[in-house]
Amino acid sequence: MTARDAFAYLNRIAGIAPLKVPSFTSDDPILPTPFRVAETSAASVGMAASAAHEIWRLRGGGQQEIGVDLKTAASSLVSFALLKRNGHSIPRPAETNPTVGLYQTADQRWIHLHGGFPHLAARTLELLNAENKKEAIAAAVSRWNAQALEDAIAYMKLSGAMVRSEAEWRQTGQGMVLAKAAPIVLKKIGEAPVLRLGEAKQPLEGVRVLDLTRVLAGPTVGRTLASHGAEVLGVRAEKLPTVDVFDLDTGLGKRSTFLDLTKPGDAEQLRALARDAHVFVDSYRPGALGGLGVTPAALSHSSPGIIYCAVSCYGHHGPWASRRGWEQLAQCVTGIAAEQGAFLAQRSGIRREAPPALIPAAVCDYITGYLGAAGVAAALLRRFREGGSWLVEVSLCATAMWLQSLGRVPAADVPRDWSPAEGLDGYGQSCQTELGRLDFLGPVVRMSETPPRWTLPPPELGADKPAWISL
Repeated sequence: MTARDAFAYLNRIAGIAPLKVPSFTSDDPILPTPFRVAETSAASVGMAASAAHEIWRLRGGGQQEIGVDLKTAASSLVSFALLKRNGHSIPRPAETNPTVGLYQTADQRWIHLHGGFPHLAARTLELLNAENKKEAIAAAVSRWNAQALEDAIAYMKLSGAMVRSEAEWRQTGQGMVLAKAAPIVLKKIGEAPVLRLGEAKQPLEGVRVLDLTRVLAGPTVGRTLASHGAEVLGVRAEKLPTVDVFDLDTGLGKRSTFLDLTKPGDAEQLRALARDAHVFVDSYRPGALGGLGVTPAALSHSSPGIIYCAVSCYGHHGPWASRRGWEQLAQCVTGIAAEQGAFLAQRSGIRREAPPALIPAAVCDYITGYLGAAGVAAALLRRFREGGSWLVEVSLCATAMWLQSLGRVPAADVPRDWSPAEGLDGYGQSCQTELGRLDFLGPVVRMSETPPRWTLPPPELGADKPAWISL
């Protein structure tokens, strides 16, 4: 399996005519893992770029060259860690949060807790009856059986999951549901006229995107679309917790406004924005926005032609659909963490049962974001050709299962170390923010006529009016 093969597969499942195939340079393995991470990342971001290129061509543009370097595509999977503010790296909360991490249970299984937001951390400690210290949490977890603790976490609507093998995952109800799903699911959900957009300097210029997302995967959809010229307006309630370093990383190219959808006036403002939007991106738990009257069916009725991109951890259907999830949990439940741990142990000559380990990158988050953007661009293409309203579904676990399906690189070829900051000459960019200079990794796709770029720095959250500029 190569990046070209993975790209061809994505093109087929999107249901659009064969797109221009990017040139892919470098090869896996690049990260210290046998999984074909760089090829998967490159194919996904390349698919988004190629579909955007086809839109630009339909708007009067000509053919252009598209290129993706796999080393750079791999580095984009830790782009938040490459950020520097005024020359200094930006710390991440999870590094000092003991409610985020792998712990061993009484039955010698492993579970990954994830109290990634303050309220989740506090309630996880309440469930465990433990102090906010790693040793205390480990002692509390060691008194639980893994399945019982996972069930309790799910019952309390917290975040955490038991480590499984790939075979175990595929035997679960959720694994069986996702085994029948592609990494991008594209469905027509309503009738609407064919989309007409005039000539433009960027492929998605004039495309308006409502971005109701947080953390990494969902926001990466909007950030990727913004790099191709879309107008992206982030919407969230001021009261919701967030992670600053992730907002800086995924806020490039966007504006931001606060709306509390539990307030009738704010909910009406969102509906007004949606009536003039082309794309709506939702990364809340499946059904969460539905309780506030925001669903794909409702938006396709009030906003004919809308493209609704839904991003989740465990998938949009099945017994786990409503569970909270993060990158680490997707790696753990699908079998990636178990296999990565076994690989590292074998390479180190350890013969006892290996503890699980994570691939050292947010592979499910960013790649799912790229897949979401590719799905949106493919849906826009289909709007150009046949009209309609469209639903795009992507999930971290579906991405993980696709990654598993692509085979492995020979263990002997896997590097022992990886420095994502090396070899990025020409890709590093900077901008000025309210807190000073921000250095970041720019778009990793090269396009000869419409080079992707972010024209706006990460916004101050809530600083913009709930209105479109391009109307």
